[in-house]
Amino acid sequence: MHSLVNNHYRADQIERFQQREELISKLKHRFKTYGYKQIQTSAFEKYDMYATKTGIVNTEDMIKIIDASGEVLVLRPDITIPLTQWMTNKNQLTVKHDRYFYVMDVFRHAEWNEQKERTQAGIEYFGDSSPTVDAEVIALAIHTLHDCGFSDYKIEIGHAGFFKALIAQTSLSTTEITNIQRFIQSKNLAEMTAYLESLTIDEPLKTAIRNIPFLYGQPKSVINEINQYGLDNEVKAELQKLIDVYTNLQAYDLSEDIVFNLGLINDMDYYSDIIFQGFINQIGRPVVMGGRYDNLGDQFGTHIPAIGFAFDVDLLIHAASQHHLLSEPESSIDICLYYDTNTQQEAVAAAFHLRNQGYSVISFPKETSETATIQATWEIMYTENVYTAAVDNQIYQFKNFVDLQGLLQAKKENG
Repeated sequence: MHSLVNNHYRADQIERFQQREELISKLKHRFKTYGYKQIQTSAFEKYDMYATKTGIVNTEDMIKIIDASGEVLVLRPDITIPLTQWMTNKNQLTVKHDRYFYVMDVFRHAEWNEQKERTQAGIEYFGDSSPTVDAEVIALAIHTLHDCGFSDYKIEIGHAGFFKALIAQTSLSTTEITNIQRFIQSKNLAEMTAYLESLTIDEPLKTAIRNIPFLYGQPKSVINEINQYGLDNEVKAELQKLIDVYTNLQAYDLSEDIVFNLGLINDMDYYSDIIFQGFINQIGRPVVMGGRYDNLGDQFGTHIPAIGFAFDVDLLIHAASQHHLLSEPESSIDICLYYDTNTQQEAVAAAFHLRNQGYSVISFPKETSETATIQATWEIMYTENVYTAAVDNQIYQFKNFVDLQGLLQAKKENG
């Protein structure tokens, strides 16, 4: 049995933790500039909220807990689902252009990694299903990658409705459709071709399905290829939704970062329309995933158009490290202040006032200065005979707190 303890950030990784917090600050800042407000959900959720809904989270992946009353709870395996449930409980007249963002941990059993806890930073946009909203959400994901310093990445965009509309023209069973999805996702072309030959499907439609894994690349090229298959009006209508989103994205001047991938058919019971994911060079998995899930609210009794995405923060940190984008954390200590017995009161009062002015200050008895290894911009010494302030290998004397303020201000102005 694997341990549920996350040792990814231990006490000896303080520097990486500081870099992680800096990156999260960038994400939160960018989300806010698009009008999103931060929200929080409970770390514990009722098991039934997930188990009774279809196409959401595999119950075997959940980490289950039994509380004192005997009720089965799960550690939060997903963030979108409890947010959607909360939105369905609101007055529906108020659900219009509601924007929320989060930075929260999710907990799942995962075969590829012993780590059960991962941090997600993402957004959810409720109440509008227009292509302009879809384009803005994708643009926000790209804008965020830019903020993190990445330049070598691709955003893959697909559409769940395209595959659904194709399959709707057949009389395939659920098992047969699932098998085709599995072949497409694994790009197992040989087995898919043989499998399709065993099914009763019109040849033009069979050709279109067989070529789904190849529908990848520059948007115009992909659209031109699709149009060769003689699609019916329903498939064309779904495809037009994808084209409309791309047209809106061109206003953001982001076309070079985008490719179409109509083989992107993950979580088809979850997503209803646009699906997208972002890959960074040298990183084998998507650092951001998202899409439109207009039908999810229906499982809670209310139809609410919605779209969102989530960054895998842990993977994003790994990618930033691989691309040498993590800066060395700066010393957060502005002033280290020492004092002797006779000057303690004045020194402690000075430290208090400096903190009120925004300086980070730590203070110690004078005898500590001989053994202290703390790195600070200023070293200030209060002794009975003289007050000194040292910075950049220069030592200045001062008479009182006003003089000290003058030294600090002069340093700030002169760099």
